[in-house]
Amino acid sequence: NRFDAMTRLLIPLLLLIGYQVSYSNESNMTEKTSGSLDKHFSLMSQAQAIHTSALTLDAHADIEIPGKPSNYAGKDGLSKVAPSKMRAGGLDAVVMTVAVGPMPRNSEGYAAAKALAETKLAAVKTIVANKDNNATIILSSDELITAHKNGELALILGFQNGLILGTNLNELDTLYSSGVRVFALTHMGHNDFADSSRTLFDSNTGTREPDAEHGGLSALGKSAIIRINALGGIMDISQLSSQAALQAIELSTTPVIASHSNVRALTKVSRNLSDEEIDRIGETGGVIHVAPFRGYLYNSSDPDLDESIRAVRKESGISEDYLYPFELYWEIDDKALKKDFIIQISTLLGPIGLKEMVDHIDYIANRIGVDHVGIGTDFNHGSGFAGFDDASDALNVTIELLKRGYSEEDINKIWGGNFIRVWQAVEKDTNKIHEAADVFYHLIIEL
Repeated sequence: NRFDAMTRLLIPLLLLIGYQVSYSNESNMTEKTSGSLDKHFSLMSQAQAIHTSALTLDAHADIEIPGKPSNYAGKDGLSKVAPSKMRAGGLDAVVMTVAVGPMPRNSEGYAAAKALAETKLAAVKTIVANKDNNATIILSSDELITAHKNGELALILGFQNGLILGTNLNELDTLYSSGVRVFALTHMGHNDFADSSRTLFDSNTGTREPDAEHGGLSALGKSAIIRINALGGIMDISQLSSQAALQAIELSTTPVIASHSNVRALTKVSRNLSDEEIDRIGETGGVIHVAPFRGYLYNSSDPDLDESIRAVRKESGISEDYLYPFELYWEIDDKALKKDFIIQISTLLGPIGLKEMVDHIDYIANRIGVDHVGIGTDFNHGSGFAGFDDASDALNVTIELLKRGYSEEDINKIWGGNFIRVWQAVEKDTNKIHEAADVFYHLIIEL
């Protein structure tokens, strides 16, 4: 049969063609997979090289007190910027901030704030005293650069909340003598120095304090900034109200930093910076350090999300109104209910991560330039997410920046170069002040 003969001839041919097509497709897939892997390994290799050579600096982390229970430490119970985690992630330097939360604005509250500050300072000095940590407290930009060259971990001391000062400006001198170099006047709640971006909620009355008490900076706050400039401290405007921040930028004779602040245009919370604040920081040579804090990175423009957040808050017995989604969790007395609230809010916010964080970096870099953006984690105070949950994950930030098209020079600036530039400007200004004072002193002597 002619048809059967033809079929017997075609079947092997079709099988051969099918095999060749299959082989060709597999070969193409293998080539594509191989190409993707090569690209991935190339990116990783480039990121690792940049990260290793850069001076990587975190502009703000809170201080964990050894042996004291903490809701903010890592899952291992240790600080998120513990020396072992810094080394694992290639993080070279961190501003360890002596911060206190709200306390009564009276002699007892001031004394308690000062005592806690002294405990936190001692905790940092304990880290340095342990030679295995190979860490040192840094007092100048030159010391920071030298520590990096020598492979030492650099710890810079910061201060946050004027409550620690009471109402005594001389305490600024004491802090500076203790090694503090970065100064922020407010935490949550207004104090005698300035208005905060985070107004206090009074659970007894169910009301908040007014948005402004001083109209920005008080007379005491203005005097504090003048003294900080004269001492050679870096002025940090994070957590000031917008009005206070703008006044501080204008009053300071040196560029300011925002050590842990994100973009309000992307996430509308009071703690984030307005475009006006961002622009003025850029125009005066300052730096804004972006934080991996999920509550300051979420999509605040989603009305359905806002409605869901309000519903969970109401069910948990706290005010529906909020400055950021997790706010007032501390007002929930029942531990199980508090935990459930945090889980529910976290679930609603979704998988916020490095993409969202670097979106905020992009916004600042595009608006005022890459010379004015950095990284300040706010670790040990609720900050962190999968991919950047502690210092050991720092390389992931470099990888994401590289993916976004930032150059090695850009990444060096973002990871520490911009902070160093501001510090050097502060030191230069202070030297001029001291030189002028010396000239004046000698003129007086001669007279």
